Amino acid sequence: MRERLTARVLLFDPQGRILLMKGRLANRPQGTSSWFTIGGGVDEGESLIEGAIREIAEETGFTEVEIGPVVWTREGPGVLVTGEHVIFKENYIVARCAGGEPSREGWADYEVDLIDDIRWWTLDEVAATTERIYPERFGELIIDVAAGTYPDAPLAITVIGVAS
Repeated sequence: MRERLTARVLLFDPQGRILLMKGRLANRPQGTSSWFTIGGGVDEGESLIEGAIREIAEETGFTEVEIGPVVWTREGPGVLVTGEHVIFKENYIVARCAGGEPSREGWADYEVDLIDDIRWWTLDEVAATTERIYPERFGELIIDVAAGTYPDAPLAITVIGVAS
């Protein structure tokens, strides 16, 4: 299977809230939505950081961002919206912006179909929710990152498709 380099973005506003999207995979039925970070595939010829900046702009409309380090990595099999099976190589990158209401103007048609919501979350809301947030252990892992405490090297977190 082909590898798909992916820039997942842990985007924070000045209040320390993190932006999450709620949606489902193309091969999943209605009602199977989960929350997850913004971001997506890195295009041919792009660096990981360039892909992250592009994804932030496309999915939120925010163009003034401060990019931080990659703090987590995760990999495993998955399916693209085209139906292609790939190995996702996810890199979770910290970023900060001025906040505000995210724009959906840059969304592709499939994103409009598959994304139900996008909103800022406080850490208390993340801790209290009973809804699924990916990656696994998100509520535990995000605490240090939100406080600005980053690992010396990216932390390899649970492999996609394997419960923790």
